[in-house]
Amino acid sequence: MIGKLLRGAGILCIPALWSVSICNAETPTLDRTVVSLENHEAAIPLATQDRAAGDKLAEIKAKHGKRPNILWLVVDDMGYGDPGCYGGGAAIGAATPNIDRLAGEGLRLTSCYSQQTCTPTRSAILTGRLPVRTGLTRPILAGDKLTRNPWEDEISLPKLLSDAGYYTLLTGKWHVGEPVGMRPHDIGFDEYYGYYPAQKEISQRFDERRFPDLVNNPERSRAFEAIAPDNHLTHGFKDGRTEELKQIQSIEDMGRAEKVLADFTIQRIKELAKEDKPFFLEHCFLKVHCDNFPNPDLGSLSAAKYYYKEAVAEVDLHVGDIMAALKEAGVLENTFVFFTSDNGPQMDGWPDAGYTPFRGAKGTTFEGGVRVPGIAYWKGVISGGRQSDGLFDLLDLFGVSLKLADIPTSDLPTDRYYDYIDQTSFLLQDDGQSKRETVYFWWGKELMSCRMREYKVHVKAVLPESTHMHIDYSTLVDVGLAPWLFNLYIDPKEQSPVGHRRNAWLATVLGKLKAHGATFKKYPAKEVGL
Repeated sequence: MIGKLLRGAGILCIPALWSVSICNAETPTLDRTVVSLENHEAAIPLATQDRAAGDKLAEIKAKHGKRPNILWLVVDDMGYGDPGCYGGGAAIGAATPNIDRLAGEGLRLTSCYSQQTCTPTRSAILTGRLPVRTGLTRPILAGDKLTRNPWEDEISLPKLLSDAGYYTLLTGKWHVGEPVGMRPHDIGFDEYYGYYPAQKEISQRFDERRFPDLVNNPERSRAFEAIAPDNHLTHGFKDGRTEELKQIQSIEDMGRAEKVLADFTIQRIKELAKEDKPFFLEHCFLKVHCDNFPNPDLGSLSAAKYYYKEAVAEVDLHVGDIMAALKEAGVLENTFVFFTSDNGPQMDGWPDAGYTPFRGAKGTTFEGGVRVPGIAYWKGVISGGRQSDGLFDLLDLFGVSLKLADIPTSDLPTDRYYDYIDQTSFLLQDDGQSKRETVYFWWGKELMSCRMREYKVHVKAVLPESTHMHIDYSTLVDVGLAPWLFNLYIDPKEQSPVGHRRNAWLATVLGKLKAHGATFKKYPAKEVGL
C-alpha cells in the first residue's frame, strides 16, 4: 500500500493539499497546516495561543520552583462508551465517578485517537512516531522471532525526560517487548514495576474453563511454557538490575494484580513528591483487557456483576486512589494528568469486552477501534468543564511532554520522521484549538485511512465476517472502485459514504493521505520481522 501511494505522489495536482507552499496565501483551503521542519508532521499555526500557553507555563514553574510532573493513566482496551462521561458508566452497569470527576474538572476530548491495537499505541506515545516507522506494528506474540531490536535506535520519551532531570517510572502492563534491550528499564525508564504481557497471555495458563486443551494437557502445557511470556511481577532499574517478584499462579492472583500495581504507584507518588526533581509516571492498567477476573478481596463493584464491568469499576476505583495520592502528597497542582485507553474494545472477547457507539472495534481502523476516551486534567491550570472535538492523536502526548519538560525539538534526531504535534496550548488554554488537521490510521504495514476535520476517507478496511469478530474472523479488503469518504458529523457510525456525489473534498482528503504516504520515500519504514 505504501508503494501504491508513493507512485505519483510527487506530482499531485491538488491545490488544497499544497496550500502552504504553492497556493496564494489568501486562497481559502481545507488544509490549514504549515511545515515547520521537514521531518515533522505539519501543524496548524496558532502563534498567539502558543505564546499564551508558554506564559502560563512560565508562571506555573515560577510558582512551584520546578517543572511539572507528568502522569499518564492508560487503560487497556477500554471502549469509548465505557466511562459515564462518555455516555456509559452507571447507564451500562458500571459507574465511573472518579473518571467522570476528572472529565468534569478538566478537558474532555471527543475526537481523541489511538492506534488500532495495544503495542502500536504504547510504542507510538513513547516515540512520537507511527508504529510503521519503528517496526512495532503489532503485539509480539509467543513464538515470534524478531530480526532486530526495534528500540535500539529509537530515542524514547522516558530517555529524553530522564536525561533532562525527570525521574521516569512505568507501572503496569508493558507489552512492547520482553527480551533484554526491549524492556522499559532498557529503553529509558529509570524504573519499571509490572508485567510485560497482557492479562490473557498470563491467565490462559490457569483458566481451564477457557483453555482446557492447554491447562489440562501436561504435554502441551510444558511446550507452551517454553515460549510463553513471563508471568512474574518484575521490578527493573535503569542500571540493569531486574528482580522477578511474585509469580501469577492462579486466576485469583490475576484478579488481585491490578491493586498491587495501583498500591505501588501510590507509594511511589508519595516518595517522588518529596524529591527535588519532577517525575514522569506512566501507569498502565492490566484491565480491562480480556480475560478479566475480579479481585476477590474487593467484593462486588458494579451493578452489572459481569467480569468486564467489575474491571471497569475497579479501574475507576484506582484512578480515584491515585488522584487522591497526588493531592495528599501536595503535588496535584503541579501535575499534568492524562487519562486514556490504548485502543477500542476487544469485541472478540465479548461479553468480556467494552462498549463503543461507533462502528468497528479493536483491530480495525473504523472509529470503534481507534476513537478512545481522552481526558486532560491539571488542577488550576486546565479549566474544568471543557469539551472539545478538536483532533488529538495520542502521539501528541510525546510533544506535550517535551514542552512541559522544556526539551527543545532540536534535541531530536533529523534522520527520521516524527508524527507528533505539540498540542500543549490546545490542552491548556480555555479557548484552545487543536493544531492537528489530520490523523492517519495504519493496520500493520497497510495505510488504511485518515481523518481530516470531520471527514474520514478509507482506502482499505477490516471487515468482520461475524458479530463481534473484528480480529479472529475478519478480512482486510480494498474498498473497491472509489475511496469510502464519510462525514463523521452526520454519520459517526461510518455507514454511508458520501463520496464525490455529496462532498467536494474527496480529492483533497485523499491527497492528504497520499502526501503522508510520500514521507516514506525519504524516511523509510523500519523492518524488524513482525
